[in-house]
Amino acid sequence: MSIVDKLLETKQTIPSNVKLVAVSKTKPISDILEAYHAGQRSFGENKAQEMSEKYHLLPKDIEWHFIGHLQTNKVKYIAPFVNLIHSVDSLKLLQEINKEAEKNNRIIDCLLQFYIATEETKFGLDYNEAEELLKATMGKLKNIRIIGVMGMGTFTENTLLIRKEFSLLNGYFKQIKQNFFNDIEYFKEISMGMTDDYRIAIEEGSTIVRIGSAIFGSRNYT
Repeated sequence: MSIVDKLLETKQTIPSNVKLVAVSKTKPISDILEAYHAGQRSFGENKAQEMSEKYHLLPKDIEWHFIGHLQTNKVKYIAPFVNLIHSVDSLKLLQEINKEAEKNNRIIDCLLQFYIATEETKFGLDYNEAEELLKATMGKLKNIRIIGVMGMGTFTENTLLIRKEFSLLNGYFKQIKQNFFNDIEYFKEISMGMTDDYRIAIEEGSTIVRIGSAIFGSRNYT
């Protein structure tokens, strides 16, 4: 199947109220253009410099999502154009995003990344850390906007565990909404679900799914 066929097939499984971010990390410009010409506009990358290079080579109506672990010294590469940073996992990173956004006269939307998986390799905040971060920044960082949460489920075939983790993230979202963003409409996003588990994520309240291999095929690690 072509990229276009796989994209259209995937879209048929996603409700209209859920945003599909096509994860294009490691993929060539030609693959992204195939998806773009089939109507896809939101793409996800996990390396700042690679994302910046692609931004300069591709149509400017693409909505760029940064979905990987972001180092503070790399924020400057994506601050001029990134639409949404999914992976804010520290106060230091949020402050750096705010600083670079201010330099570019922008307000950058961000998601707080929570650690919900059983694997030790994943990044993210626990609930108490997220509350401390919000208490330290609410009303102080004028060039960022926290619009929701993100998390990655455990890489496992145990669907009950995955469902439990996604349900946990939805619970964190609701608590934060109630405690910090109760009357703020833009705090509404839950980014969870990838190729292997996005259907469960949607059932558990996901508003953004990040799908790569189901559209572009296996990742290139070279």
